[in-house]
Amino acid sequence: MATAASLYETYNRAPLRFERGEGVWLFTESGERYLDFAAGVAVNALGHGHPHLVAALKAQADKVWHLSNLYEVPGQEQLSKRLAENTFADRVFFANSGAEALECAIKTARRYHFSKGHPERFHIITFEGAFHGRTLATIAAGGQEKYLEGFGPKAPGFDQVPFGDVDALKAAITSETAALLIEPVQGEGGLRPATKEFMRELRQICDENGILLILDEVQCGVGRTGKFFAYENSGITPDIMAVAKGIGGGFPLGACLATAEAASGMQPGTHGSTYGGNPLAMAVGNAVLDVILEDGFLQHVNDVALVFRQGLEGLKDSYPEIIEAIRGEGLMLGIKARVPNVELVAAMRSEHLLSVPAGDNVVRLLPPLTVTAEEAREGLARIERAAEKLQAEKQKKSA
Repeated sequence: MATAASLYETYNRAPLRFERGEGVWLFTESGERYLDFAAGVAVNALGHGHPHLVAALKAQADKVWHLSNLYEVPGQEQLSKRLAENTFADRVFFANSGAEALECAIKTARRYHFSKGHPERFHIITFEGAFHGRTLATIAAGGQEKYLEGFGPKAPGFDQVPFGDVDALKAAITSETAALLIEPVQGEGGLRPATKEFMRELRQICDENGILLILDEVQCGVGRTGKFFAYENSGITPDIMAVAKGIGGGFPLGACLATAEAASGMQPGTHGSTYGGNPLAMAVGNAVLDVILEDGFLQHVNDVALVFRQGLEGLKDSYPEIIEAIRGEGLMLGIKARVPNVELVAAMRSEHLLSVPAGDNVVRLLPPLTVTAEEAREGLARIERAAEKLQAEKQKKSA
């Protein structure tokens, strides 16, 4: 299957062409059915073709698509109010992606200190293994050489410390530090959750040093860990938070949430987005919240996550030559593999199960949050068949 020669060659695409989706299933042009535990990399939080989301998008499409932020957009007012009522935040800026949400978060933190008379405070401390996006600022924040290579000097103002190392963090803080930026659960970095104790220490360190705490919940937010947002698991609140992926349920939507104090430096003209907060995105975002915030929905996520996690732990015991460990929280789970993770991804795909590779030789399993216990067990059966084949191959080679 040839890739179009007119496309940038920036992706190693699997030779699959999906024509339609229904719930946790995707169907190819030839009619083959795949269990989608990739969910567009945690984007399709409510699966494919969710009737409430489809209806909301169709209804808005008949009215108006785009207005720009020259005018008031009622959908923005509604969605921002709902996000504020259900989180720590007082203010919301709408964008189109996670990277844009992070750019806004970074600018918000820097502008806060500038507005307080401290323009020198623009440095942001980040953590090794992080992934914050693909813009020049966010690859600098992530700090991974493979993403920085070839794009000129690294954008200044980002200082990295080891993930979970409190002493290194304290040593890195200077009079120029504006904020700390962390993913409560590293996604691309290999499904590594920050402990509750570490998150609480971060909040205390920020308070003691007049530093803002920024959370990147682009991948782990919107119900993915079993809470509306992952920070709730540690009992702390951030000052600024970047959100995307699941909040749009498959439609491009990002948001930067902040307290009124943290956002106080962002005045008219300091930031903007042509498409951010467009009526189509707002209609879908509000529809997503209708479902996620419904009574019992997050309990469903936790119930299915328990079934899935226990099943994966059982597979680890059964296939020790393939599976080293199970990581993650809620329905954001990862298999730390003893074979190259791309081999495990391919083996799962041969069983018509879709997954996502991550750093530290991990395979991510990110099913739609609407997945049932029965569908989770079907996924486990397919993972088991993949692991069984890989273990047999490995034993054959070593014989």
